[in-house]
Amino acid sequence: MKTTILYDAGADDWTAADVRAVLESCEAVADVLTAAGHAVDLVPVRADRAWMDALGETDLVFNLCEGIEGVSRLEYQVTAAVELLGLPVTGTSARTTALCHRKPALNALLLGHGLPVPAWQEIQDADALDAAELPAIVKPAEEDASVGIDQGSVVTTRAALVARAEAMCRRFGRVIVQQYIPGREFNIGFVGDDTLPISEIDFGAMPDGAWPIVSFAAKWEPGSAEDRGTQPVCPARVDATLADRLVDVARRAWRAVDGHGYGRVDIRVDDQGRPWILEVNPCPDASPDAGLANMARAHGWSYDDLVLRIVGAARSVQQPLPVAVGSDG
Repeated sequence: MKTTILYDAGADDWTAADVRAVLESCEAVADVLTAAGHAVDLVPVRADRAWMDALGETDLVFNLCEGIEGVSRLEYQVTAAVELLGLPVTGTSARTTALCHRKPALNALLLGHGLPVPAWQEIQDADALDAAELPAIVKPAEEDASVGIDQGSVVTTRAALVARAEAMCRRFGRVIVQQYIPGREFNIGFVGDDTLPISEIDFGAMPDGAWPIVSFAAKWEPGSAEDRGTQPVCPARVDATLADRLVDVARRAWRAVDGHGYGRVDIRVDDQGRPWILEVNPCPDASPDAGLANMARAHGWSYDDLVLRIVGAARSVQQPLPVAVGSDG
């Protein structure tokens, strides 16, 4: 089987470490696939879409592309292009990916399915702010991977909220202001038809006075104080009642977005034991040291098992008929 691994070619502001991290993830997957008998090509994705020419003889696309030239909200376009070609592709559909990256639309859909979402509002200008319950968290409306989230994201006064909203609107355009839920934070992962063991973020080592949130630094700055302060514990230490509640909410959220392939639902539990959905993450980081791989190991899978199950899930999805580009129709 010929398999093409797609990845983001990167942006001008990417560091050498950024590029290396992407390639290392691709190479880890490529090693597994090669050992399983796949003929593997690694193809960088750029805005000119010339990368599509490399898919002509491909049997399967393993999609590790999390954006186009560093713009994560364009991730769905890569999947959409592959779907138009009628090729099996790992992860969620373009529709699901686009939905999950647009937080206001996602929240509205989840609420429509009777699922618990913290109160939110979307703005493009701080002057449009309604009264908001404090503390609140301010974040981009159309980004993922904790882009734009740092310790200043959580605000406790109206003045701080307006200042943060103004700064974020200038930087990102669309912004979401959401009720901040204090409490424990959990991740529930899905691969194919399997629900992986619950993971909890242990915030116990966060610096004094820091908000217990998974910021950009926590995710992407290894060795930083916030990285050290956000350690996953899997399986999470939860009683059966809470575990059942978390899995039920996560599964319902995953079904609501028509999730398939692999994904993760992030949930906070408040001091009354109520779960609140923070994010639904399509195609989370699949590198060997990432959270999904940790959940897979707790499930009894090796990293090879995880990669091959992601492939199996992709091949089980009914693909649309390919579009005949340039035909007279």
